[in-house]
Amino acid sequence: MTIIRTFEGRQPGIALPKGTIDTQMHMYLPEFPGQEGGPPLPEDAPGPEEYRRLMQWLGIDRVVITQGNAHQRDNGNLVACLRAMGPAAKGVAVITRQTSPDQLQELAEAGVVGARIMDLPGGAVDLSHLEEVDDMASQLGWCIAIQFDGSRLLEHEQRLSGLKSRWIFDHHGKFFAGVTPDSPQIEALKRLIDRGRCWFKFAGCYESSRSGGPDFEDIAAVARAMAAHAPERIIWGTNWPHNNAKTTADYPDDAALLDTVLSWLPSGEARYRALVTNPEELFGFAPADR
Repeated sequence: MTIIRTFEGRQPGIALPKGTIDTQMHMYLPEFPGQEGGPPLPEDAPGPEEYRRLMQWLGIDRVVITQGNAHQRDNGNLVACLRAMGPAAKGVAVITRQTSPDQLQELAEAGVVGARIMDLPGGAVDLSHLEEVDDMASQLGWCIAIQFDGSRLLEHEQRLSGLKSRWIFDHHGKFFAGVTPDSPQIEALKRLIDRGRCWFKFAGCYESSRSGGPDFEDIAAVARAMAAHAPERIIWGTNWPHNNAKTTADYPDDAALLDTVLSWLPSGEARYRALVTNPEELFGFAPADR
């Protein structure tokens, strides 16, 4: 084994409020093999049992499970994981026009409330399907999680501004070429958020940071700017089980990463919004007792 995942340790310095929702993670069950065209399954692919240990450690109460690229357009693993997690979980699936009405019904009954666009290597459905997926999602009342190289946001702004569905600009925008709060891409992002349908997800900062950890200051600067601009549109996720990590040395300390990322929110009230009320609104969870 080349990677050992951690499911316990020191408690995060920032205590998560009751009802916290992790909006970005993947999980796996052994009876579902990877599909052609996708990346390999992560080593010793962890599932519901392991994730419950992480929830207990960090203080997470609810979760949004995202279809992993390894399973491409086969949502069977996602449905099984949603059923294993029960009412604490909702899901983001991969759909196209080839997804049958019966399959859509099964997804909805399992707790799926969103569709995924992944316009990066290994993704199952790219931006060429954007309008198609948007049409389906809007009819279903689902949101769309959209991931691409945000350095190209200006090229896609017009299409994104025309979406009928609520949508998430995923993984801190993945501005691989680097941006600052004053960059035109961030001005475009603010315009998109101000149109009323866009959310911004804090997750996987290490995947696009050019300055690197432990502070990820390039990502932090943009995150702080977006949290100040639209605190009602920020959501957060662990990005567990950190599929890009291939060795134990590369595997992040989830408690330390949580503390770093949530420190970019300006107040306890802003954290409560990002962790509880914003994802409740977006994904349709029942309100938590406060």
